[in-house]
Amino acid sequence: MKELFQHSATSDGVTVRVAVNFLPEQSRVDAGKWFWVYHIRIENGSDQVLQLLSRHWRITDGRGLVNYVDGEGVVGEQPVLAPGRSHDYVSGCPLGTPHGSMTGHYVMRRTDGSVLDVAIPFFPLAASAPAG
Repeated sequence: MKELFQHSATSDGVTVRVAVNFLPEQSRVDAGKWFWVYHIRIENGSDQVLQLLSRHWRITDGRGLVNYVDGEGVVGEQPVLAPGRSHDYVSGCPLGTPHGSMTGHYVMRRTDGSVLDVAIPFFPLAASAPAG
């Protein structure tokens, strides 16, 4: 299946692309729980080897409640990306409202030891209406 990346941001030659999908089969709307899955591709367009050290998310629900999620790596990994290489991963986000948004940044380290913040583009979380 070819993924359609809907959102992207580039920082210091590193591009982060996001595709997000609402998963009604993982949601329990009657219990006030909505669930999205997002696919992220990190592309190293710089001329240095980079290692992803940490992630920092700002998740906002439909009521404006903000939740910050910070942690090492992504899905248990701290990938190393050579110039021209990319890293893909898939994760999910539950919310207590049918709408919200996510944004944030990664902290990456160059081979010279310097660090950079790489923007994760803002993307909306919106539950699609059931067909019927």
